[in-house]
Amino acid sequence: MEKLIEQLSLPRPRPNRTFAQMQHIFDLIGRILLSFIFFFEAYDYFAFEQLNRRAMTIYGLTWNQDFLLYGAILLLFLGGLMILLGYRMRFGALLLLVYWIPLTFIVHDFWNEGEGTEAFRLQSLFFMKNLAIMGGLLLAATHVSGKYRLRRLFATTNVRS
Repeated sequence: MEKLIEQLSLPRPRPNRTFAQMQHIFDLIGRILLSFIFFFEAYDYFAFEQLNRRAMTIYGLTWNQDFLLYGAILLLFLGGLMILLGYRMRFGALLLLVYWIPLTFIVHDFWNEGEGTEAFRLQSLFFMKNLAIMGGLLLAATHVSGKYRLRRLFATTNVRS
């Protein structure tokens, strides 16, 4: 009876080797795409410094604006670079989360807008977008980067003496 069941059963699918081979490339592309937003925001903060200072004042961030602005630029650039290179991704993602979580709740406070207004719709959309980016950062923090990462490219062999 078991032989009959074996003969009638469908062949087992082979593992998808194409995806396994592409996984490292997908990892690299994902890291590139995730890091773009942080590089762009760091550039924007630097290029439009005065506008960002005014925005900080509007949102009530008046304490040591130089420290906050340049600290944000540093966190965005370093965290984005660490994710892009796949070097200490967990630390880079945590740096970005330290910046991204307060930013999301301070700047995109859609609950303070009148429900049904255009501002409510836009702020809630930006809030949800930032939540999705936080999810990507949490994935990056728990993910080991693939074959194309800085450590692997410059790996050295330890020689015992």
